Amino acid sequence: MSGQGSGGNVLAALCSVFVPGLGQLVQGRIFMALFFFVTVFVSYALGATVILFFMWLVGGILHLWSIIDAARFSRLRTVL
Repeated sequence: MSGQGSGGNVLAALCSVFVPGLGQLVQGRIFMALFFFVTVFVSYALGATVILFFMWLVGGILHLWSIIDAARFSRLRTVL
Protein backbone atom coordinates (compact mmCIF):
# COMPACT_ATOMS: atom_id res chain seq x y z
CA MET A 1 0.00 0.00 0.00
CA SER A 2 1.13 3.54 -0.66
CA GLY A 3 0.83 6.48 1.68
CA GLN A 4 -2.10 8.13 3.34
CA GLY A 5 -4.96 8.93 0.98
CA SER A 6 -4.02 6.19 -1.47
CA GLY A 7 -6.58 3.91 -3.05
CA GLY A 8 -5.42 1.09 -0.80
CA ASN A 9 -6.22 3.10 2.31
CA VAL A 10 -9.66 3.98 0.96
CA LEU A 11 -10.33 0.29 0.32
CA ALA A 12 -9.09 -0.59 3.80
CA ALA A 13 -11.35 2.05 5.37
CA LEU A 14 -14.34 0.71 3.45
CA CYS A 15 -13.53 -2.81 4.65
CA SER A 16 -13.44 -1.54 8.24
CA VAL A 17 -16.88 0.01 7.83
CA PHE A 18 -18.37 -3.45 7.37
CA VAL A 19 -16.12 -5.49 9.69
CA PRO A 20 -14.01 -3.69 12.30
CA GLY A 21 -10.37 -4.66 11.85
CA LEU A 22 -10.76 -5.96 8.30
CA GLY A 23 -9.07 -2.86 6.91
CA GLN A 24 -6.06 -3.41 9.14
CA LEU A 25 -5.95 -7.03 8.02
CA VAL A 26 -5.95 -5.92 4.37
CA GLN A 27 -2.98 -3.67 5.22
CA GLY A 28 -1.14 -6.60 6.81
CA ARG A 29 -1.42 -5.42 10.43
CA ILE A 30 -2.64 -8.58 12.11
CA PHE A 31 -2.32 -7.47 15.75
CA MET A 32 -4.31 -4.26 15.20
CA ALA A 33 -6.90 -6.18 13.19
CA LEU A 34 -7.43 -8.62 16.06
CA PHE A 35 -7.49 -5.79 18.59
CA PHE A 36 -10.22 -3.85 16.76
CA PHE A 37 -12.29 -6.92 15.89
CA VAL A 38 -12.29 -8.35 19.42
CA THR A 39 -12.81 -5.07 21.30
CA VAL A 40 -15.63 -3.87 19.04
CA PHE A 41 -17.31 -7.29 19.06
CA VAL A 42 -17.12 -7.53 22.87
CA SER A 43 -18.38 -3.96 23.29
CA TYR A 44 -21.36 -4.56 21.01
CA ALA A 45 -22.10 -7.88 22.73
CA LEU A 46 -22.01 -6.28 26.18
CA GLY A 47 -24.19 -3.47 24.85
CA ALA A 48 -26.91 -6.01 24.10
CA THR A 49 -27.43 -6.51 27.85
CA VAL A 50 -29.81 -4.24 29.70
CA ILE A 51 -27.33 -3.32 32.41
CA LEU A 52 -24.42 -2.42 30.12
CA PHE A 53 -26.36 -0.69 27.34
CA PHE A 54 -23.82 2.17 27.26
CA MET A 55 -21.25 -0.24 25.75
CA TRP A 56 -22.92 0.37 22.37
CA LEU A 57 -21.42 3.85 22.51
CA VAL A 58 -17.97 2.46 23.38
CA GLY A 59 -18.27 -0.04 20.52
CA GLY A 60 -19.30 2.71 18.12
CA ILE A 61 -16.34 4.87 19.09
CA LEU A 62 -13.92 1.95 18.67
CA HIS A 63 -15.52 1.06 15.32
CA LEU A 64 -15.05 4.64 14.12
CA TRP A 65 -11.46 4.58 15.36
CA SER A 66 -10.89 1.41 13.32
CA ILE A 67 -12.12 3.13 10.16
CA ILE A 68 -10.03 6.26 10.71
CA ASP A 69 -6.94 4.21 11.58
CA ALA A 70 -7.24 2.24 8.34
CA ALA A 71 -7.70 5.41 6.30
CA ARG A 72 -4.73 7.27 7.83
CA PHE A 73 -2.21 4.41 7.94
CA SER A 74 1.21 5.08 6.47
CA ARG A 75 4.07 2.58 6.46
CA LEU A 76 6.62 5.39 6.67
CA ARG A 77 5.49 6.32 10.19
CA THR A 78 5.90 2.74 11.44
CA VAL A 79 9.43 2.31 10.07
CA LEU A 80 10.89 5.30 11.93
